[in-house]
Parts: sequence; structure tokens; C-alpha cells
Amino acid sequence: MSRHTNRSEKRLSRRTFFLTSGVAGISALAGCTIDDTPSRTDGPASGEETEVTPPATVATHTSPELEKWVDEVPRPGVAEPTGTKEGQPHYEIEMGEFEQELHSDLPPTTVWGFDGQFPGPTIEAEQGEPIYVRWTNDLPDDHLLPVDTTVHGDTIPYDIDGVRTVTHLHGGNIESESDGKAKGWFTRDFQETGPAFEKKDYYYVNDQPPATLWYHDHAIGITRLNVYAGLAGFYLLRSERERELGLPDGEYEIPLVVQDRSFDEDGSLFYPSAVSEDRGGDESYPETSIVPEFYGDVPVVNGKAWPRLSVEPRTYRFRILNGSNCRYYDLELLEYDEASGETGDDGPSFVQVGNDGGLLAEPVGLDGRLEIGPGKRADLVVDFSDFAGETLLLHNDAPSMYRGRAGGEETKPLPEVMLVDVADSNDAEDDSRIPDELTEVPEIPTDAVDTHRHLVLTATSDEYGRMKHLLGTRDQPGGYSLEDPVTEEPELGTTEVWSIANNTGMSHPIHLHLVHFQVLGRQSVADYDSETDGVDPDALEPPEPYDLGWNDVVSVDPGEVVHVIVHFGEYEGLFNDQTGTYMWHCHMVEHEDYDMMRPYRVVPGDDSNATDG
Repeated sequence: MSRHTNRSEKRLSRRTFFLTSGVAGISALAGCTIDDTPSRTDGPASGEETEVTPPATVATHTSPELEKWVDEVPRPGVAEPTGTKEGQPHYEIEMGEFEQELHSDLPPTTVWGFDGQFPGPTIEAEQGEPIYVRWTNDLPDDHLLPVDTTVHGDTIPYDIDGVRTVTHLHGGNIESESDGKAKGWFTRDFQETGPAFEKKDYYYVNDQPPATLWYHDHAIGITRLNVYAGLAGFYLLRSERERELGLPDGEYEIPLVVQDRSFDEDGSLFYPSAVSEDRGGDESYPETSIVPEFYGDVPVVNGKAWPRLSVEPRTYRFRILNGSNCRYYDLELLEYDEASGETGDDGPSFVQVGNDGGLLAEPVGLDGRLEIGPGKRADLVVDFSDFAGETLLLHNDAPSMYRGRAGGEETKPLPEVMLVDVADSNDAEDDSRIPDELTEVPEIPTDAVDTHRHLVLTATSDEYGRMKHLLGTRDQPGGYSLEDPVTEEPELGTTEVWSIANNTGMSHPIHLHLVHFQVLGRQSVADYDSETDGVDPDALEPPEPYDLGWNDVVSVDPGEVVHVIVHFGEYEGLFNDQTGTYMWHCHMVEHEDYDMMRPYRVVPGDDSNATDG
């Protein structure tokens, strides 16, 4: 088993140095959500720090005090097919509004979910066996949360009846028509549809490695609201080869989606709106306004607030998903004294066996914490056998503005996530194991690269002075809007390096639809020459353990460049060939809503006539 030293502290101190030493293009602060700290940003190409004070601030909110560690972590239900289509299983899964008890001390909370569940039921599929899913919309006419109609107000028909939704299978190597594009939305009973809507029944070919995927809403301009309301669930792709490995399974394999939420006294979900006590007479400022980021003050795991999980003193497999809007987690298990609320020595360590796109080549023992950004998954094995009868805390030490400089106090720290109670003895013999070799992950060689793309994460402000994050290129470092023409058109069957430079003051989890990539490494912006193509992986800071294997989300920290290598299409028997328009974006959903999302188009040869999504 490989073991790696966690380099987080070294990376953080180095990036802090670059931020404080005036590296061109780095913003000091990329937005605070839950307090009244003004946002700061650079002009797109100024190279010097300026300050932008929005005409609105975000009201402070504190959830009602809840007794911690009362409710047991539930396990999501499993979806069942409702029939067949063309000989394949056909699912019909309904989005709706209902009440669910998220904590024993709270009245039932009105949430949105799939088939009456938050999180939605887990879809369990088999590698190589396609399925069809019809995601139906039975949501009310009005949104559960306040909607800012200025977000993409020129292109979104906010005046139509019903709530717009569209479901994206995150991590799915699937056809463009079934990708769940931001503009492929539809309302109840498909009465209204978006310009990229193509079909009611999505086709998931499942021709990719077994992995922890997930599904969630992706409707343009309100993704942050729909996901926060509850529209998300697991999609586990399995294979016989994986089952033969002997990893913990059945009741000893537990999917855990970690989220943060805020509540009002009546149990309802609280979501902030940027408001201003004094607009200086500016009546044009929106009554309901998007916020730069959202950080809640209550942890929610599998739909339960401040929960506890009961385990036996044996090995477990945890499929962990960060389903939060913006919050990063840096996780570790610690011994915990429930009476005093104090932590003690280290608990059992994590052994990572899989990433976004499936199993790693071999298990990786994590010497320190697990970093997991929004949208990212980690497949972990934990051995509790040496902790019989003990109580453990799943502890988080990630600040809410991850690796950024907030210029003041932490906005909403969330150090305590979940309690784990280890029983005194086993109910059954533990015959699971962690093999030394898990699967073959073929390395994509850099000498096979056809195109090197230089991409930029940047920030500016809109006409109201609000923070607005953008994606740019070497030729347009100030960034593009979602509506600008496609600038990335990889050809099917080619290999590319995407070098992503972060010119903002906070970390961003960058997600590519359709494909899975490999992380080559990282370097500082100060050492990066965007005019030079080609990457020498030996000259880069190597990937962290959680960046190994196949990824579809990668975190890019302030003042750094992350280089990833991606093959578009089937690669050595893995994945499959697809063409068409897909999205790439920041997976902090407030950012992707406004305006850190761009289309890219995979073209067959020289054909570039596909329709934008």
C-alpha cells in the first residue's frame, strides 16, 4: 500500500506568500457570504489590487441552537426501474416538494427531492449495461427559495409558470443529449423547455469504470437554489470485477453526502440574499440578489443535521460526496469525549481506494487529512477494529473561504461534521480485505498531447458592484460570459493538456462534464509561462493522493496553476466516444450560476457545426 505525506501546509504557506507579495492578477478576497465584509477583486487585467464595495451586504444569520449528535445517519433508498425501454431498465424519478425531518428538535422542513427523498434514491447501475431515466418535474409553480431574476436575465424566461429543472449525471461519460445541460431545462410535465432541451428519456450507457457518480440539478441561473433545496442523489456504477476485490460491501458500504445548511426557527431552510440597508437612492438594485458564496452553519449528512453513525469494530467502505454549495472539507477522524466536547488523539486513518472516476491503481494510505472540494468524491476504507467502544468525531479544519484571505474573522467555520460510535464487538466476522492492486489505470503520456490550452480563473464585478467569477483563456484573461462563443473545441480521439491558472483569491473546484482527466501537477503562477506550450511533470509539484487516478473535479488554489491531461473518447478500453456540446465550470454552484461556466464542444475531426448547449 502506498503512503503519501500530506503537503497541504507547505502548499498553503507558499500560496500565502504569493498572495501577499503582489503576484499580478491575484485578488485579495473573492467574496464573503454570511457577514458584511466587502468583496475585493482585481480588474481583469490591471495586475494591481483594487477594492470593490458592493452596494449591498449579506445579512448575518444564525441557525437555531440544536442538540448535537441526536439522530442516526440514514442510508439513502435505492431506486427501482419502473419498466424497460428497448430492452434496458427504464427509471422514472420524480422531482417534488415534501416535508422531511432533518433534526429531532426542528419541525419538519420543506425540501425538494427525488421520489420523496432528500437526498434522492441511489441509482445502482452495472458497468456495460445501459439504462434510461426520465426525470420528471412535479415541483410547485413558485420556487422554495428567493430567486434573483437579474442572473442571466437577458436569456432566462423568469416570467414563465413553474420551476425550471434539468438533471445532470455528474461524472457520466454519456451522450450530449442526455448530459443535463444548463439550458436543457424543463418545467412541470415538460410544459416549457429550454433551448438545449432535446429528449425526455436520458440514456446512460454506463460504458466507463465503476465509480461513485452523483446526479443533481443543473438549471441555468438557479442551480444553487435547486441543489440547496435538495435536488441531488448518488449514482453507483458497479462491476463484477470490483465485487471480486473483497472490499467491504452490503451494510458495511455506506454512501455519505456531506452538506452544509442553515435553518430558521420554524425548521425551514434559510438561504441568504444580498440586501442593503442603504442603497443610496439606487432603486435599480435587485430586491433579491445572488450572493458570492454560501456557507451554512449546520452540517447535514444524508439529510440529517448534526448526526451520529453507529459502526462495528471492523472495516467499512465510505463513498463520500461533498454535496455542499461552496464549502470545502479537510477531514480526519479524532477520538472524542462527548461529555466535554473535546477531541483527543487521532482516530483510524483513511485508506483511499477510489476517486471521482473509479478505483485507484492501488490503495493509498492518507497520513493526514482528506481534502474534498464541492462536487468531488472520495472512496475510502476505514478500519475501526482498534477503536472498539470508542466515540470518534469526523473533524473538519477547512476554513469556509478555502485557501483564501478573508481579511478578517472566519465567516462560518464548521469543524464538527459527524459523530461515529464504534460498538464493543462485531456482529459478524469481517472477511473483507484491501488488495494491494485494485485496477489498472493507464497513464496518459504527455508526449501524446495534441493541444495545450491555457485557461484562467478570474473575477470582476457587475453593474451592481457584485462579485462575478469568470473563466478565461490566454487570449482573453479577463474572462468570457456563458453566452460568448465556444473557445474550446477538442477533436474526438485527441489528447489535450489544460493548464488552469487561478487569478482569484480563493480555491475553485473545476469540473469538466463528459471526461475524466489525470492531474499532472501544480506550480505557482509566478513560475508559469502561459506563452509556452508543453509541460514537464517532473518540474511540477506532484499530485496529492486525492488527485490520483481519474478525476472530473480538480481544485485550483489561489496563485497556482494546475495542469491536467485529458483524452477525448475511448482510451485503452476505458470510456467511450462521444461528440457534442458539454460544459466546464466551477463547482461552487453560486459561481457556476454567475458566471463561471462555459460550453466546450467535442467535434468529430474537422466538423465544428454542433449546436451550443
